[in-house]
Amino acid sequence: MSSVTASARFSVLDRSRTREGHDAPGALRDTVRLAQVLEGLGYHRVWVSEHHGVPGVAGSAPTVLAAAVAAATRTIRVGTGGVMLPNHRPLVVAEQFGVLESLFPGRIDMGLGRSVGFTGGVRKALGRDREDAEDFGAQLDELLGWFDGTSPTGVHARPAEGLSVPPFVLAMGEGAAIAARAGLPMVIGDFRDREKMLRAIERYRAAFRPSARLREPYVVVSGTVAVAATPEEARRLLVPEAWSMAYARTHGSFPPLPPAGRVESLTMTAKERGLYEAGLAGHIAGTEEQVAHDLETVIKETGAREVLVTTSTYDRDALVDSYRRLARVAGLTAP
Repeated sequence: MSSVTASARFSVLDRSRTREGHDAPGALRDTVRLAQVLEGLGYHRVWVSEHHGVPGVAGSAPTVLAAAVAAATRTIRVGTGGVMLPNHRPLVVAEQFGVLESLFPGRIDMGLGRSVGFTGGVRKALGRDREDAEDFGAQLDELLGWFDGTSPTGVHARPAEGLSVPPFVLAMGEGAAIAARAGLPMVIGDFRDREKMLRAIERYRAAFRPSARLREPYVVVSGTVAVAATPEEARRLLVPEAWSMAYARTHGSFPPLPPAGRVESLTMTAKERGLYEAGLAGHIAGTEEQVAHDLETVIKETGAREVLVTTSTYDRDALVDSYRRLARVAGLTAP
């Protein structure tokens, strides 16, 4: 473990990915169980995600799932990575996080994104259009106003008003500029496009305006990290997600994760093979020594204060082992 790696916090976003032969309720229970393991390993926070109408993702109601995770743990911070603000009324989001913070004081994070549904059918079902993402900055201001009690409507968000729930902005598209203007922490990924990540971080730091919530820039870098006894075993952890992404881009539907062995036996088209191989590249994966070196490089280059690990794979036992090994690399200690 280097002093650089030890200087950063380590956290996890679990997307509640469904797996072949396992149902969606089981995926949600897997997320809760994983959070308990992560707490025991000393990770700083665990976040859950929001997806709608996606066969391969069970997590559609992140504040509900966050409540289940927080109830099953004692010390680890719990939040969302993120609630997609254009899909919701800011008042309702404030109320939901107000309830979470009231039930689990001092442990709740409010990660916020600007995406809308991936398909036209999902957007129609949500009553949203692509253009709604363009209002994210105003929606964020309104949301924060409900906590601050500054809404001009005369309505008060109960029990959110007056509570302190740390907001984080997922830097998708214009997210970095919005986070800087609002004086909030920024979450940026992924590791595969390092130059793009570094440019966004530079813009964020240059434009950052101190706020009552944050006096100086706070950067969270996110991406896949896979750690195993050998480089080959670490690579196999990446196989299910890489194939699911390749399948989604060639068939238009994001499927449950398949076992690595089934993927490796598939006959792929040239396009599928190219997308699959691209999906395996650029992540941080390998032995503990290799991963320690790569993480040190990322943290030095980005100046990140925190690493948010977003690994998904079919084999949950291997995933837990990866997180145990990463905890050793990061020098984490149980609370």
